[in-house]
Amino acid sequence: MTVAKPRPVPTPTSQPFWDALGDERICMQRCEACNGWVHYPRTRCSHCLSDRLSWHELAGTGIVYTFSVARQPTTPQFLDETPQVIAVVELDDGPRVTTTIVGVDADDVKVGQRVRAVFDHGDDGITLLRFEPL
Repeated sequence: MTVAKPRPVPTPTSQPFWDALGDERICMQRCEACNGWVHYPRTRCSHCLSDRLSWHELAGTGIVYTFSVARQPTTPQFLDETPQVIAVVELDDGPRVTTTIVGVDADDVKVGQRVRAVFDHGDDGITLLRFEPL
């Protein structure tokens, strides 16, 4: 029996993020009180607790801030994705996102490497944000 990979379940708060990814855009919240980026989507700023959050489109390019290579699948459903490069990408616009790096051999990924967003459209209507080298 094949078990499906776990998938994100959008909430009313996160729906604008997922909708933007489906349109191949990255949108994240920014606090109007302290100007801090807020990701994952929330109802209050993670820096100052203000509820004055607005959505902003980001460029989709950045650098690999840090990464780790999972050479064993984190769960059996991810066997087809090993080795998997799990990374934190610092976007040129400022925020950092946890993601996966695709389209490159795991041994060729480097801290500081320039990357760009790629959009992994699923059959379930959910699009995942991944990155590949420029």
